[in-house]
Amino acid sequence: MMSILGTLFIGLIAGLVARMLKPGDDSMGWIMTALLGVAGSFLASYAGAALGLYAPGQPAGFIASVVGAIVLLTLYGLLKKKA
Repeated sequence: MMSILGTLFIGLIAGLVARMLKPGDDSMGWIMTALLGVAGSFLASYAGAALGLYAPGQPAGFIASVVGAIVLLTLYGLLKKKA
C-alpha cells in the first residue's frame, strides 16, 4: 500500500517537473499534467522492476519518474498533434 502512495506522490511532483523541463507549448491543465506524471511514475516503476533495477513493489526514484513523465508527455503531444 505504501509503494502505491509513494508512486502517486512522486508522480504528482514528477509530472509538474517534467512539464517545466519539456520544451513546447502543450495546452493542458495542471490536473492532466499531474495525471500524466503519475502514469509516468507507474511506467518507470514497472519498467524498472521488469529490467531488474527495482525490487517488486518498490516505487521508482524521482529522476526515473520524471523521465517516464517526459516520455508520456511527448507521446501525448504527438497523439494530440495527429488528431
